[in-house]
Amino acid sequence: MSVRLDDTTAGAVALAIDQERFRQGSSAVGRVLTLVIVAEESSQSDAVVAAATAAREHPSRILVAIPRPGRGPARLDAVVAVGGSEGLGELVELRMRGPLSHHVASVVLPLLVPDAPVVVWWPGTPPAVPSEDPVGRLAQRRITDAAASARPLKELAARQEGYAAGDTDLSWTRLTPWRSLIAASLDLPHDPITGVSIGVQRANPSGPLLASWLHRCLGVPVALRATRGPGVTSVALHTEHGDISVSRPDGRVARLSRPGMPDREAALPRRSPEGLIAEEMRRLDPDEIYGECLAGLTEVEPVPPARAAGGSGSRRRSTRKGSS
Repeated sequence: MSVRLDDTTAGAVALAIDQERFRQGSSAVGRVLTLVIVAEESSQSDAVVAAATAAREHPSRILVAIPRPGRGPARLDAVVAVGGSEGLGELVELRMRGPLSHHVASVVLPLLVPDAPVVVWWPGTPPAVPSEDPVGRLAQRRITDAAASARPLKELAARQEGYAAGDTDLSWTRLTPWRSLIAASLDLPHDPITGVSIGVQRANPSGPLLASWLHRCLGVPVALRATRGPGVTSVALHTEHGDISVSRPDGRVARLSRPGMPDREAALPRRSPEGLIAEEMRRLDPDEIYGECLAGLTEVEPVPPARAAGGSGSRRRSTRKGSS
């Protein structure tokens, strides 16, 4: 059941949450954190679905802030839902109109779960420096997604310039399975690695981050080459007697190859927003490795022109660039 509050105040919204919890016999004790989503009207629906699914693993109070600037008077409309068939903890949609749309932090602050961590997620365009944003200052973790930008690589460069401890980007989170498979492929004895090449769809921000991580870990040159995608399609670790490679051209199954050994297959599907947000909510401490890899982007060569991959313009338009 949901409660709709029109032209209301943050205090009235907080009271409505308490009344709904009391009516259902629940409490805020089980809420492990507050997840604040700052989104436009066009993107908030998908973000709510992802957050509600993640809340099954991490019971949370989800505050969806939807600024709607305009010339009208300041107004706050809210929808409060506690419990529900989705299994989410508490979901509050806040639509701030007029001048109030520029004061999101003031509306959100009274609604945070007391003494619980705060995570902020911008599923669309984030502020230039998330840690200096009024809402970002309230949070231990700040989640962005460079792949959601019209110019992902430029957005990734902005994340590098404005990085602060506690920042993370879903372009990095998408690489977790890739990093695990690459690390597993090096468990067995192998010849010294002399270089690395990564096949990645053009304008995919996960490619440079993966290259920075491999350069940091292995201390060898890393080259990026353009492919048709989707996302990251292959990683080849060059040795004197052949490549140790992980390739995933179909976006579902990866093939692991080593010199002198039969090929193996492993599941490596493209990740859903639900899985990405759930992973980020598992850790609330700063991701130091991400920060180091972000700082190392200046040592990564950009993806060469698409003709190096032998692709036409129609090929470059064939798939999304976001997931990895």
